[in-house]
Order: sequence, then C-alpha cells, then structure tokens
Amino acid sequence: MMMTTFNDIKNNLQVLNFINQTEGAMTALEYTNHGVRHANIVAERAKKVIKDLGLSEKDGELSAIAGFCHDMGNFMTRNSHHYYGALLFHQIFQDKFEPEEISTIMQAIANHDSQEMNFTNAVSAVLVLADKSDVDRSRVTETNLEKIKTDIHDRVNYATRESKIKVDKIKKRITLTLKIDTNFCPIIEYFEIFTERMTFCRKAAQFLGCDFGLVINKFRLL
Repeated sequence: MMMTTFNDIKNNLQVLNFINQTEGAMTALEYTNHGVRHANIVAERAKKVIKDLGLSEKDGELSAIAGFCHDMGNFMTRNSHHYYGALLFHQIFQDKFEPEEISTIMQAIANHDSQEMNFTNAVSAVLVLADKSDVDRSRVTETNLEKIKTDIHDRVNYATRESKIKVDKIKKRITLTLKIDTNFCPIIEYFEIFTERMTFCRKAAQFLGCDFGLVINKFRLL
C-alpha cells in the first residue's frame, strides 16, 4: 500500500496553493489555463491511460499524482517549471512516499516539458500523453473574443470543442481525437503550435509499446 494517495495530494493545502499561484502567474502572462482545471484533467487522463493499458493500480496512482502536480512550479518560473515542480514535490512529500515512488513522480514531473525528454518508466510516458492532449476551449482564460482571435494558442484552444485520448490495447495504438471548429481556426494552425507536442506523444506511445494516432474532425492524420 502507498503511504500517500492521489486523494491526499488533491487535498494538500500546499500543493493547492502552488497550483493556484501558478494559475495566477499564467493568467498574468496571458497563457492558457495551467491551474486546478488542467491539473485534474491531466491526472484523471493519466490514470485512465494506465488502466486501459493494463498496467498496475500503483502506476495509476503515481501517474495521477504526477499529473496533478506537474505544472505547480510555474509560479516560480515558466522556463524551468518542470524542474522546480519536481523539487517542490520532494520538499513537501519526502517522508510520505517510498524512495522509488517519490523518485518516479519527480522524474515524471521533471521530464514532462523538457527538450531532453527521455523515458525510463511508464508513469513519465503517460504523463506526457495526458498533458499534451489537453487542448480545449475551457483552457482559454481570455474572455475578449477579439483578443482571442489575435493569439494563435488561444485560437486553437478556443476552436477545439473536444479532445479525447483512447487506448486500443489489442492494436497497441494510442489515439488523440479532436473536434476543431474550422470556422474559427484552420486545422493547419494546430500543427503550427503543436507539432513538437505530437512528437513527444509519439515518443511516449512508442515507449509504452504503442503507435500514436491523431484524428481531427473524423480524419485520421497520423
């Protein structure tokens, strides 16, 4: 049994404070949502992918914990938030996990947004898939429609009506399915800003022994 559970993490006041501070910092920078909304979606998505792959319940808990905490270092710095997030997690929970558990979570957090991304465990790989697949209108914090139209990241997220990640265990395929309103944003703009993220997803899926697929508006593109 793990000493600390995902439910404990979600209700930890220090973690919630870091995430709320991050949400404020990202809003000030006019970034998309990196707060509790994003944290919950990434955590639940990561846990489901682990389950659908048939991996252990423990890995599911670890991936959900890493998913919930992965962006909490943003309030300190955007450029190195993944490293600071891992260190903050250790500072809070160093006595609450077994050594292997905490190192796995720290590695996943530190690895999720790094140009040096390299996978050595399933938790790290699943976190990347869960994080990079969260494209959705609800991530847009700007409320002025005219301003949304002038920023490509806001446009793409605002135009995305639905994003789902599906695991086909038999075919060994992990597919991101999107619905994008092309009246608001052409699909090419998705690739202008998210090509690198899709590369990360492909690397993560390959580590998990799967192919990565992308379907937009019912058209398979990968």
